[in-house]
Amino acid sequence: MLQGALHGRRHLSDASRTLAGILLLALVTVETGGLYLVKVVTGRAGTTAFQEKFARAGHAHAGVLLLLALICQLLVDHSGLTGGWEWLARSGVAASALLMPGGFFFSSMGAGRDRPNRLIGLVFGGAVLLAISLTTLGIGLVTA
Repeated sequence: MLQGALHGRRHLSDASRTLAGILLLALVTVETGGLYLVKVVTGRAGTTAFQEKFARAGHAHAGVLLLLALICQLLVDHSGLTGGWEWLARSGVAASALLMPGGFFFSSMGAGRDRPNRLIGLVFGGAVLLAISLTTLGIGLVTA
């Protein structure tokens, strides 16, 4: 049964294969960032409670959004979307996986910081992009 299912499946598009490879490599950086997070939660990084919370949020968002972006590559290939809509659905979640964690990390950088700086806007910008790209993909799948 498994062989029959495998023979009937589609192959990844070149765009999905390329972006999936990049996303998998990016996940290695999240793993590496986990080493820093261990220093933070064990008190060896000299961070404030606010910075610890934002480091955790940034790390979690990076991992989850990269995995979601990987899943979206498979779904976009089956959505029937083309042109700019396809590009948005394919790359929007991946871009959000950079923007949102970046907002958490960059807005909390600096010795003794206890509140976010203006770079917190990256989190909100990434959230808007995430919502738009997921909505686009969802509509593409429902109408395919």
